[in-house]
Amino acid sequence: MATPTIAANAYANLARVLENTGAGKGSEANGQSFAALLKDAVGSVMESGRKSDAQTVAMANGKANVMDVVTAVADTDVAVSTLVSVRDRVIAAYEDIMKMPI
Repeated sequence: MATPTIAANAYANLARVLENTGAGKGSEANGQSFAALLKDAVGSVMESGRKSDAQTVAMANGKANVMDVVTAVADTDVAVSTLVSVRDRVIAAYEDIMKMPI
């Protein structure tokens, strides 16, 4: 289960990504495209999963602390949950657009 600290870190990371890309400022010419932003988000989730896997292997070898593994797995869980939530919102927005009369 995600703790408030992990959730706050996930949202802070997302805010930092949005600040760096210029998203949310209404200026597409200066910012990153939606596809590139989505690709970066998926890449960061995959990287989080790799870190979690590496921590798990290190714990199995006796080189990592259990708390580090739990934290890495929780971070990955929050990242995946956030990505799934964004995906659901994008699909809902697409469905709303498709329902609009021409």
